[in-house]
Amino acid sequence: MLITMGDVAGIGPEIVAKAWIALCRVCQPIVVGDVSAMRSALQFAAQPACVIAIDDVTHGKPEPRAIPVLQATKRDLSQVIPGKLSAGAGGAAFDFLCTAIDLTLAKQADGIVTLPLNKEGLHAAGLHYPGHTEILAEKTGVRDFGMMLYAPALEPMRNPVGVVHVTLHMAVRDVFANLTADAVFEKIRLVANVMGRLCAKPARVGVCALNPHASDGGIFGDEEARLIAPAVARGQATGIDVRGPIACDAIFMQARAGRFDGIVAIYHDQGHIALKLLAGRALVNVTLGLPIVRTSVAHGTAYDIAGQGVADASSLLEAAEVAVALARC
Repeated sequence: MLITMGDVAGIGPEIVAKAWIALCRVCQPIVVGDVSAMRSALQFAAQPACVIAIDDVTHGKPEPRAIPVLQATKRDLSQVIPGKLSAGAGGAAFDFLCTAIDLTLAKQADGIVTLPLNKEGLHAAGLHYPGHTEILAEKTGVRDFGMMLYAPALEPMRNPVGVVHVTLHMAVRDVFANLTADAVFEKIRLVANVMGRLCAKPARVGVCALNPHASDGGIFGDEEARLIAPAVARGQATGIDVRGPIACDAIFMQARAGRFDGIVAIYHDQGHIALKLLAGRALVNVTLGLPIVRTSVAHGTAYDIAGQGVADASSLLEAAEVAVALARC
């Protein structure tokens, strides 16, 4: 499993160092990143370890005391300061990801687990992508894709739940122009497929309403009747166990109680806020619709604590476990 380091000015390298021993119990991890940054992060390792620079991921031999790192950028990162926005770090994070994508497409790895990049860093490097998801879609040549937050079956959740988003990294004012019945149906299909694989049974899917109270019969808008309900009906016609539109303040309570395995959220914060409150650091980011496996931590670069040794590595371990499960099924 390839572990991309993300933005080296953030907490990515520290998290890899902290999680390394446990990662070796989950999979055969190979770090795709910067050798010097990984060596600097060893001060946060749970036990003494060394970094092994490799030039071929198939020759890497991960061990609790040996971290194989593929040098995946030619950018000079010697002046990068933890917690400070850097064009070099932003560009390098892009290089790490593209290298990992190419290797996984070439069947030299079973999947990719990514540490966070910084969108401002990307833009400072002249790379105008909204984030990981859009880069992955472009580089793998897919058009129907989605970002899913996955919460394992931990209290207070009765069962694992995945939330996929119809619209993602865009201004709220742009959501309406990008919301179509086809887009809602596509996300229903994607989340039903992946949650069916992870749960080993047909997935039960709920679809969020856009407006308060699911529009109260059209009083607060017509998107439910005009766009969302037809997509739900189309999903039902294809054999998917899907219900909706359901008011957002009700659907996540139902999911917590075990009613749904997958939820389709209409926009970013509608899904993110609710699931992060329910599952916190156990969340995993999964990209749906790709020809390769990709999972990620469900947090950002955390510049405010970078270099302080206080970052929590639990999301990385969860992400690695989900990546392994997806690769197996």
